[in-house]
Amino acid sequence: MPPENDPTGSPAQISAAVQEIAERAQLLIREEIELAKVEVTAKVRKLVRGAAIGGAAAVFIIGALVCILNGLSWLAWWALPVGDTQYFWGFFLVALILLVLAALGGWFAAKLFKAGAPPTPDLAIEEAQRIKETVSR
Repeated sequence: MPPENDPTGSPAQISAAVQEIAERAQLLIREEIELAKVEVTAKVRKLVRGAAIGGAAAVFIIGALVCILNGLSWLAWWALPVGDTQYFWGFFLVALILLVLAALGGWFAAKLFKAGAPPTPDLAIEEAQRIKETVSR
């Protein structure tokens, strides 16, 4: 039998070594895949929990905004020089203010969309053209 340090070996030994390496590589790949699945599952669970908590917070915020807007409407009625029974003017004033704010927000959003459209990768295209010129020289 050849010594362990002998770089030459019988074909059976080489075959056994290759087989062992292949089995260990397969095991390593399976373990890496399982690790990736566990990591992704843990991250997805955290994302779902975060989304659920964020959704609950959004519901509370919407409820608070409704209360605030209602209070502002009553405050506007109190501040307006209208009759004691014409409280609807306060609600109309708050609605008008909200519509003006929505129109301004929509105008600003449209301006930003026009400035960003179409989303082309100008710098990447420029770099690709430089590379093409360099290669073609």
